[in-house]
Amino acid sequence: MRLRLGYRSHNESGFFMPIAQLSTELLSLLFASDSPKQVRTFFDTELKGFMLEQRPSGGMTFYFRYQDAQKRVRLYRIGKLADITVQQARIKAYEIKALLLQGHDPKREAYRLSGALTLGTFVDAHYVPYVAARKRNVHVDLGMLRRHILPPFGDQPLTRITVGDVYKFQQSLLAREYAHATVNRLLVLLSHIFNVAIRLEQVPPDTNPCKGVAMFKETQRERYLSQGELAALFAELDRNPNILVCQLVRLLLYTGARKRELLEARWDEVDFTRRVLWVPPERSKSKRRRPIALSNEAIEILKALPRADGVPYVFFNPQTAKPPVSVFVAWDSIRKRAGIPDFRMHDLRHSFASFLVNAGRSLYDVQRLLGHHDPKVTMRYAHLSQQTMVEASDAAASTIAALLGPRN
Repeated sequence: MRLRLGYRSHNESGFFMPIAQLSTELLSLLFASDSPKQVRTFFDTELKGFMLEQRPSGGMTFYFRYQDAQKRVRLYRIGKLADITVQQARIKAYEIKALLLQGHDPKREAYRLSGALTLGTFVDAHYVPYVAARKRNVHVDLGMLRRHILPPFGDQPLTRITVGDVYKFQQSLLAREYAHATVNRLLVLLSHIFNVAIRLEQVPPDTNPCKGVAMFKETQRERYLSQGELAALFAELDRNPNILVCQLVRLLLYTGARKRELLEARWDEVDFTRRVLWVPPERSKSKRRRPIALSNEAIEILKALPRADGVPYVFFNPQTAKPPVSVFVAWDSIRKRAGIPDFRMHDLRHSFASFLVNAGRSLYDVQRLLGHHDPKVTMRYAHLSQQTMVEASDAAASTIAALLGPRN
């Protein structure tokens, strides 16, 4: 069986190109014939631009040849014959042709052709390195991602996840009785993954499926310790064997600091003379160096904490000499034993603010002590000052009455 080829003129260069139907029969003939002494190219008779390159080594690769918008000749590599069949290569060639007819450049928008990059692969290869260099406490988001997002979406190609898929995910979280705030946070995280994929040109622009799913309305949750709950909490802290976490809880309540601000604090950031703990910009939510004022009680707690040679951290795991990754299990046990199972560790910060307001301190004082950059955030505590304002008003009335003296 002989290899019969036709030829047609190549308009740009004037030479003649060998043409043949790229098929299994042609491949059989090429395998049976001697390898060429130089690279040989075959163009398909059915689909213009579809071509096969045969090398002296015997290897063969499918390409699609086309002109871009600037009339430059481009080659799109479809794949090696060892990795793809001629039928699969032809299907891919037709997809490239369709892209060209739509005005797209296949070389610039290869993601439209692959559809193979799964969300899980993208997260490991691209998303994690991207956010690790840009976001604080990235391990928190990664934990949520691996527990909640990768199980339903990890094996799905990014380009095939739809608005409907995201909506079903949202509803499944509701069915498992997740709070609206938690559901919203997971959707924000999933949306951020797609936005990064778009930014890195792994998926087409304007294809974030999360944009079509409405967020739930959240109710502002403010939880404060009552006098009885405060007493019960401290009673549990006095008898609980996990001294490290108990001291962390006390310090959070005495400073109003954020959990990670204390967990990642270093001794060289503590100024006992000025009674302040400095949070560096890279760990501050506002990206500014912020001071945490230290009361007498906070100073006593810090001075009583154990230290180890060569360990710079205020709170550290004795086995790793690094800050604890998570203290949730210990805190969950403490709050349940204290009879406040719904009380979050972040609510200690809210309680600190409530103690300030109830002590007659202004919202400006609260703002500075909590490190709020925007005073609007501090306004959530305005309602707590109502009783203080009533007492102040009564004091003004009493002063007026005293100045006026007895009246008939």
